[in-house]
Amino acid sequence: MKELLDRLLQRHKYLEPTAEEELRRQVNVLYGAFTGLISPEKMVLRASKFAALSYVHAEDPRRRLVGLQRLVYEDASYDHIPTDEEVVDVLNELESMLAEMLARQAMEERLEKKISQRMEEKQQEYVQEIKMELIKEELHDVETPQSKRHLDQLEQLDKVHLTESIMERVRPKQLSAIIGQERAVEAMQSKLASVYPQHLLLYGPPGVGKTTAARIVLDEAKQLPFTPFGAQAPFVETDGTTLRWDSRDMTNPLLGSVHDPIYQGARRDLADTGIPEPKPGLVTEAHGGILFIDEIGEMDPMLLNKLLKVLEDKKVKFESAYYDEEDPNVPKYIRKLFAEGAPADFVLIGATTRDPSDINPAIRSRCAEVFFEPLVPADIQQIVVNAAVELGAVLEQGVAELISEYTVEGRKAVNILADAYGLSVYRKGTKDNVYVTKEHILRIAQISRLTPYAVTKASNTPVVGKVFGLGVAGYLGSAIEIEAVAFPARTPGKGYYRFNDTAGSMAKDSMFNAAAAVRLVTGKELSDYDVNVNFIGGGNIDGPSAGCAITTALISAITQKPVRQDLAMTGEISVQGKVEPVGGVFEKAYGARQAGMKGMVIPAENSKDIPDNHLHLHVYSVSTIQEALHIMLVQ
Repeated sequence: MKELLDRLLQRHKYLEPTAEEELRRQVNVLYGAFTGLISPEKMVLRASKFAALSYVHAEDPRRRLVGLQRLVYEDASYDHIPTDEEVVDVLNELESMLAEMLARQAMEERLEKKISQRMEEKQQEYVQEIKMELIKEELHDVETPQSKRHLDQLEQLDKVHLTESIMERVRPKQLSAIIGQERAVEAMQSKLASVYPQHLLLYGPPGVGKTTAARIVLDEAKQLPFTPFGAQAPFVETDGTTLRWDSRDMTNPLLGSVHDPIYQGARRDLADTGIPEPKPGLVTEAHGGILFIDEIGEMDPMLLNKLLKVLEDKKVKFESAYYDEEDPNVPKYIRKLFAEGAPADFVLIGATTRDPSDINPAIRSRCAEVFFEPLVPADIQQIVVNAAVELGAVLEQGVAELISEYTVEGRKAVNILADAYGLSVYRKGTKDNVYVTKEHILRIAQISRLTPYAVTKASNTPVVGKVFGLGVAGYLGSAIEIEAVAFPARTPGKGYYRFNDTAGSMAKDSMFNAAAAVRLVTGKELSDYDVNVNFIGGGNIDGPSAGCAITTALISAITQKPVRQDLAMTGEISVQGKVEPVGGVFEKAYGARQAGMKGMVIPAENSKDIPDNHLHLHVYSVSTIQEALHIMLVQ
């Protein structure tokens, strides 16, 4: 290249041009050589990239030299216009650089020819090896008579199918078929079928439709154009009681784990080369959809914390001491999993029967909370009627009402109907025109040792010294009968009181406050009476909410004024006779409804906890024991 440039420059010297023309011709020669080296198109692109266009098209050959410097050295910082003394040095440098580039290009072309030839030879060898492997596979049968027999047995088993379960048959297919949960379903729709769906925690008793509602809400959200859920958005369901965390991270079906090639047995081809294999978990399976964890309150705390990290990152990271990122044998998908992690962008829905206070505060802070309500008898009856329609069965008058006496769970009600349906089919000997009677239900109740869930306790006849209090266990309220008798003490001021030992310490503490309230209202000392207070059934009262009811029973026993038996009470009593707020008022309303009450007396500060005319109950809000007595005592 150097000799070629010298000859070109020498030829131009014979023309004896001026110094300026000579410089211009030399620069033109260099530009021509460079253009032939990289092609005109690439030269234009490089000139644009390194801001050399204005220099390339300049009239002054010295400015064109600056442009050539930017193109050859790929550096936009060249901006010094060489002087007459510097021009020769610049020309020599550029000539040397172009000569080196031409030599390198010639060498690369020769290498490429050799590489292409070698690759062609390797390709032929590889094709020949594959042909030989295929021939071996065709000639070698790995199946033994025993393995073939096992395969035949499996194929025969695949041909056997039982009918679908009755629970699958009667499971609601639309949100309108989920009975008694209108408020909860509406809340779920607003939080999931949204532009920005939220993580959810579903609280409520078992068997009221939490899982079914989540499935149907997702199906409906897929149809809306503004939700991020695609048509194939998955619904992955698991149970928190079965999820366990392995401190060694060797197995983790929820988040995923790495199978090392030695102990855990990665894929054979990977184990042979010592490559660990990441196994994505349920969070990746739920990517783009919903991960539903039933009984999330039972999950291992450490595993739950790891799940929270995934919710934040929307990815699962994998680590392994066996992984070598420099190993050329690592497949691309494994390299991608270790480098970027497995995608895990999903909406979490956790369901639980526990109280919110029992749930990890960190998960609660990240989730919206929706409360499912206990079912009333009318809801159970409607569920039974709907299930009978799906089964094609006819119910005798009163069957649905009878089933509603034995349970407050929709799932349990369907199970009772299923048992009765099976009994009817068995007795009749055919599945056509199935008729379910009350006798069938009573027979199933006897066999299954079922007892009525709630017995109507309300009465229109006032009774002295007897009050219905309200308790709550989990998400189910109940009416508690509290009775009291008071006799004048043999010695004034030395009376006694007796109390259920099983009632709990909180209920006994309420007794002391009640004693002060009795004196405040009646002016009489409780110590002047021998008092017996009894919680019928011996229920344990975990909280002070029976205070108002105990006080009412005591005052009724002392004054001999009868108490209404169609109202139930809840509220803490203070020594000053104030009725203080309590928890679980919403659930206690269901207990009052189950017991047949017409209404309930609650603290005034709890009045906003219950909607107007909730469960068709008349709700009385009171602030003092005097207001409560005015409602409860028959004057």
